[in-house]
Amino acid sequence: MKKIKNILLASILTMSAFTATIMTSCNPDACQDVICSNGGTCTDGTCSCPSGYEGASCETLSRTKFIGVYSGSETCTVGTDTYSITVTANSDNVKFNVQNVYNQGFTAIGTANGNAFTIPSQTIGTGTTASGSGVISGNTITITYTITSAAATNTCTFIGTK
Repeated sequence: MKKIKNILLASILTMSAFTATIMTSCNPDACQDVICSNGGTCTDGTCSCPSGYEGASCETLSRTKFIGVYSGSETCTVGTDTYSITVTANSDNVKFNVQNVYNQGFTAIGTANGNAFTIPSQTIGTGTTASGSGVISGNTITITYTITSAAATNTCTFIGTK
């Protein structure tokens, strides 16, 4: 009888050790209850957002923080100016329109990525192109761009506040 008890005890201990090993080696799916919006993907319980989106679940358009009217000053290679630009939504969710570039009524299209954006080389007026980049910090936007026409090229930095 004692031999049966020892075998039974050894079996129970073996099963307990086996069960404990299996239970502690299981990795629960950290993404099981995580829903990432707008094409975001979950890794280890955290959403990785596609360009143009941010937030814990990729629910926020990055461009939203840029939209508004900014009054400020601009310093260029040639000349300075004080004026306002207006940033509005574009039909593409990750892009926005920067209106009144160079205080000439030109509109450039920027692409948001977090607190930064780019203005890829583009035609903004007859014979006039622009390219550049910028950042936003709180209510202050800084845009550095180069504008080129048949007559000249000018590099400018506009700093404005909402």
